[in-house]
Amino acid sequence: MFLEPFETKQMLEAILGSIDEGIHVVDSNGITIYYNQVAANNDGVDIVDVLGKHVLEVFPSLNKQSSTLLKVIENGDPIYQQSQSYKNIKGQFIDTVNTTLPIKVGKKTIGAVEIAKDLTRVRKLSQSLLELQGKVHKQRLKPVSITGANYTFDDIVTTSNEMYKVKELAKRAAHTSSPVMIYGETGTGKELLIQSIHNYSPRKNNQFIAQNCATLPASLLESTLFGTKKGSFTGSVDRAGLFELAHNGTLFLDEINTMSLEFQSKLLRVLEDGVIRRVGGTEAYAVDVRMIVAMNEHPHSCIEKQLLRSDLYYRLNVIFIEIPPLRKRIEDIPLLVQHFIKKYNNKFQKLVTGIDETAIERLMYHQWPGNIRELEHSIEFAMNLVEKDKITIMHLPQYLLENRRNNQNGSEVFIKPLRETLEETEVKLITDALKMTDFNILKTAKILEIPRQTLQYKMKKFQLIR
Repeated sequence: MFLEPFETKQMLEAILGSIDEGIHVVDSNGITIYYNQVAANNDGVDIVDVLGKHVLEVFPSLNKQSSTLLKVIENGDPIYQQSQSYKNIKGQFIDTVNTTLPIKVGKKTIGAVEIAKDLTRVRKLSQSLLELQGKVHKQRLKPVSITGANYTFDDIVTTSNEMYKVKELAKRAAHTSSPVMIYGETGTGKELLIQSIHNYSPRKNNQFIAQNCATLPASLLESTLFGTKKGSFTGSVDRAGLFELAHNGTLFLDEINTMSLEFQSKLLRVLEDGVIRRVGGTEAYAVDVRMIVAMNEHPHSCIEKQLLRSDLYYRLNVIFIEIPPLRKRIEDIPLLVQHFIKKYNNKFQKLVTGIDETAIERLMYHQWPGNIRELEHSIEFAMNLVEKDKITIMHLPQYLLENRRNNQNGSEVFIKPLRETLEETEVKLITDALKMTDFNILKTAKILEIPRQTLQYKMKKFQLIR
């Protein structure tokens, strides 16, 4: 038994109407052809106000660049999990997260469908909670304590086997209280990994405290870590140090190789007996702190340069984790780029759908001395410039377009990417052959020994016209 077209239409509408998410379907002209009740509730309008009308007529605060539906109709590319804020026809502000997909017949886009989750009520609830917290905060004598660790292992974006091994080792280390030493170049994401270890550990509900040792002189670093006793020096007060504050939690010390060797010996004593004494005090305090340290220079090199005591190194180096630089995990670059595009789409309220192949190749070619941080800044730069749906090579920072490499003598040389060089050579050969035959397609194809259809395709691709 087959259903009649009218019955089929009713069944589909009933199915879509029962879904607990907003469904909005438009044709190739941006006219709404289906709109369910959930979408109407989300947008604060009636279904009859939307059906048969253009998207921009119903949502006047949107335009061709900010409407996910119109963007997908224009370029045919899907948009996943995109935040969107707009005013409806009644002037109400609406916040949603949308997944928008093209509807295609063959290669032709005939419309688009959008599945939306309403965040308006969540936003209002968050604002109410913040207001409530503010009122409670005023009534408290002390500020609310927070752990300070925001990242988890899910925030580490990778497809690299080496990084998978790093994450697995870090997860295993998280279950114990052994000291961890992490080495990685600047910008590789050391603190992200360290926060993930804390949040994966039994100490996750206790304090996570981070201190960059390079930012403080030795005298101030000692009082910061160990605390002070009132009267020990002019202006001193009874104050707990970071070791006391991190009791039962995690203390992360970055760039420990910048500590003086004298102070390193004091730190070693604390690590060995778990007891600290405040500066100027005689009382001893037993602390239970998980120590994690990080360095952007290899510890062996620091020991050779006498920047790191070998006994402190052996005490801290129970679990050693080395984070590979980005140039050794270039397979992660496309994934990281998409991650940063999504991040800055949300931050800048844009609808950039991706990056073109030439731009990705240029990013894959760069050596990334600043690692992931440098890559993120490059994408942020591009997101400030891009006006349409994709990042192109012209949106990248200028220094990435220079493609300089050092030769064996240490001097800089200019090297073009292989793809670009091959394309330039191909264009020159085809152009020369076309001129030789006075743009006779058949003769040119025979000279180049390629099919006529291939030649026509390449002429169109490279815009080789008389």
